[in-house]
Amino acid sequence: MGNSERGVEILEELKETVVPEGILALWFLGQNSVLIKGTENKIVCIDPYLDPAPHRAFAPPFQAELLTNVDYVCISHDHTDHLDPYTVEVLAKVNSQTKFIAPAFCHEQLRECGVKTENLVKADTSQELYFTDIRIKAIPAAHEEFEYYAEMGHRFVGFILDWNGVKVYHAGDTVVYPNLVETLKEETIDLALLPINGRDFFRNQQNIIGNMDVREAAELGVAANVDTIIPLHYDMFPGNSEKPGRIIDYLYEHYPMQKSHVCARFEKFMYVSPHALMKK
Repeated sequence: MGNSERGVEILEELKETVVPEGILALWFLGQNSVLIKGTENKIVCIDPYLDPAPHRAFAPPFQAELLTNVDYVCISHDHTDHLDPYTVEVLAKVNSQTKFIAPAFCHEQLRECGVKTENLVKADTSQELYFTDIRIKAIPAAHEEFEYYAEMGHRFVGFILDWNGVKVYHAGDTVVYPNLVETLKEETIDLALLPINGRDFFRNQQNIIGNMDVREAAELGVAANVDTIIPLHYDMFPGNSEKPGRIIDYLYEHYPMQKSHVCARFEKFMYVSPHALMKK
């Protein structure tokens, strides 16, 4: 696999982009995979999926071994388009200090992929993780149901990142469940990254586990008072996809004041907090 012209640009942008207070830079890599850059040149990668597999709808933008400056990798669950063994193995080789934050259910597989035990961090929904520059909180996800194990905790999680004056919710794979709205309201989420591919009987018959759909994602963002909604998980597999413009149409018709953004493929998106540029 080679690197696309845009992929080369992304790698350069990751190094050169300066992120002021109240702002985060986000790169959309397809499916649920995003890179986020904040202060002190730190980079978080969530659900990295860079395997050049033939069943993908499009090739990844660059080779995984070129992603050498990742500080934290957050993995929402063990499905291969979220915990991609190819990508994890490569990232573990080229980023010896990277922390991999994932449910305990994933840890054995991560070790098999070469992640050192000292670099594994449990995404425990009962406690927050504090690093020097970022707070990361795992919350339960229901994909389509909760799976909870007494010793390991939740199999599926989403992540809330509190970083540089911005709060980001990356939902992982989930449907809307009781108390999710209240949880997000309490957190005062700025940017919500939500799956929109939905679920149905026929996909379930093919063992394709689903997520919230367009309407549910839109309603969740509005009900939780999210500042900006970005849809995810709609573009990688033809049999499990969605048209992202549908969430824009829905919001325009029902909630025209709700901010949203559909990322172009491999786009760099700069999120600016409503308070970032205000006079102090």
